[in-house]
Amino acid sequence: MSARENILRSLRASLEGTTPLVDNFDEALVTVPWQYPASERVSRLRQLMETVHTEVHLTQGAQWPTLLAELLAARGIERLLVAPDTAHGRQLASAWADQADAPKTTAYDRPIEAWKRELFDHTPASLTGTLGAIAATGSLILWPDAAEPRLMSLVPPVHFALLKASEIFNNLYEVMQRFGWASGMPTNALLISGPSKTADIEQVLAYGAHGPKDLVVLILEDQ
Repeated sequence: MSARENILRSLRASLEGTTPLVDNFDEALVTVPWQYPASERVSRLRQLMETVHTEVHLTQGAQWPTLLAELLAARGIERLLVAPDTAHGRQLASAWADQADAPKTTAYDRPIEAWKRELFDHTPASLTGTLGAIAATGSLILWPDAAEPRLMSLVPPVHFALLKASEIFNNLYEVMQRFGWASGMPTNALLISGPSKTADIEQVLAYGAHGPKDLVVLILEDQ
């Protein structure tokens, strides 16, 4: 008998004669204290995110490419990493197509092995979408996939994120219910509340140690 089978047999034997505990999970404990009127979710999210040095801007669905260009110019950033096969990637390409002074874009359309050095050393900023946000904790929800890989939000020093105001949820439990995580957990969901930071060295807070040093959120208000 293998070691694995021995361990499993011991575990099963340890349960003999025991009675399973009754599931007394109270949904209200993780939902009721963390619910907010729809009109207050944007302001609460913004307050919590700005407290941890996240930059937040309110804009409209058709205007965000112009605002993004202005924010890039203010930082002296001339190139932006985008996911061309996403809805926002196509919208950005269309909006900037006829603007001679628009920032240059780099498409994440190759395996990482083909351009790792360019991504890590010569990509100053990226743009990603979001699955939504959580008002209770001031967190963005990212669900990376093949079109918009996880490295897009982790590697460039500046991360721009698009968020629809209508997709700001009350709490994490509400998100799990909305997307049916009980029947199909995402393989790689990211909760991001601010730029990367650490105080491991001499208790001095430093930004950008494990990811972007700047996080800029563009909230698309409902029209």
